[in-house]
Amino acid sequence: MTIQTVKGENYEIKDPSLKDEGLKTMQWAASRMPVLKLIKDRFTKEKPLDGVRIGACLHVTKETSQLCEAWLAGGAEIYLCASNPLSTQDDITAALVSKGVHVFGWKFMDSEGYYRAIGQVIKSRPHITVDDGADVVSILHKLKRGETDEEVEIVRKLIGEESDIIDGVWAGAEETTTGIIRLQAMADDGALLYPIMATNSSPCKNMFDNVYGTGQSSIDGIIRATADLIASKVFVVAGYGQCGRGIATRAKGMGARRVIVTEIEPHAALQAVMDGIEVMSMIEAAKIADIIITATGCKHVIRKEHFEVMKDGVTVSNTGHFNVEINIPDLEQLATDKIQIRTFVEQFIMKDGRKINLLGEGRLINLAAAEGHPCEIMDLSFALQALATEYIVKHKKELSDLGSKVVQIPEEIDTNVAYLKCKAMGIKLDILTPEQEKYLSSWRVGT
Repeated sequence: MTIQTVKGENYEIKDPSLKDEGLKTMQWAASRMPVLKLIKDRFTKEKPLDGVRIGACLHVTKETSQLCEAWLAGGAEIYLCASNPLSTQDDITAALVSKGVHVFGWKFMDSEGYYRAIGQVIKSRPHITVDDGADVVSILHKLKRGETDEEVEIVRKLIGEESDIIDGVWAGAEETTTGIIRLQAMADDGALLYPIMATNSSPCKNMFDNVYGTGQSSIDGIIRATADLIASKVFVVAGYGQCGRGIATRAKGMGARRVIVTEIEPHAALQAVMDGIEVMSMIEAAKIADIIITATGCKHVIRKEHFEVMKDGVTVSNTGHFNVEINIPDLEQLATDKIQIRTFVEQFIMKDGRKINLLGEGRLINLAAAEGHPCEIMDLSFALQALATEYIVKHKKELSDLGSKVVQIPEEIDTNVAYLKCKAMGIKLDILTPEQEKYLSSWRVGT
């Protein structure tokens, strides 16, 4: 699908006339993200990001708009591109451009457009990168090392032969599990050239966004794409990390007849069983599944041998960041025909007449066919991102001294976000008495 875009001096989006619709949607999001509003109000007064260029590769959604508003309030200049070809909300891009954000993204981007947008962010020479999947970080490193591939060449058409842009980056922050896996591998190999704050590893992200956000929004995406019933179905989840756990428990709550998990890690498998969920191999689960969703961050979790045993009419989807969890070339090779039967449903016809329905091109279904995580959940995650960027500005020397590592967001930042969210939700917490504090800090009192 080729999308006609509108280009300006510092933007490329689908339709600037969607601005008013986008501004209304931003108001809706703002009313549901109170922690980020508190941070925005403080940033307005203190301007901790004054003169800082932020290069962000994120899902351009109504929730992301509120993070951008906080950054703008803090004095930052923002260059924003999409972190997935299908996740952009076109009304939000128009609204953000009207606010002064340099936006490069539209829904249904092709590969050339996707990497051209990344090139525009890199061309801005950001001081801080904020990624959801580590694509900006990856391209910056490839440019520095003189590597080449199809994606890098698209970027080079914009920036020329410059390779030193990465030298001006102080540090970065990473939003998602897949990105952290990728960046940690770079750090372990000694390939990472600047420090990255692991937003995804913080409790306020990992315990809430990954479980409750992914759980609800992934099933939302499946339902919007198919209009199918969850109740009565055999629902298979590949991976029982925080994301998979959220999906499985919500499928169970919606009446799925059987919820089955596939796993490679024994602790996760045990946890699933003790949560009341079956665990079996994918080759066995594929035979009986009505709905399958991958949530692993790994490659080719579903492949030829699984497609060969799936029953007629099965629905296959993915909620991991990249579209490699399902081996789509295997599916295409096995099929005799393919029909775009609904907007986000491709139906593959097998040689024996079976039909396999692939959702959202194998891309993350919660943002391809739905709107991603609810605002109330992203309030936590994007509060962390806003405070992470402030931390980088204030501590760039200390981060530089740490070296090129994946580092945790300080505990006090995460705890503060949790306290603010509790306050906004009217949750009353107990306070330790002096006697209790003394007891917890002492080793002398026993039985």
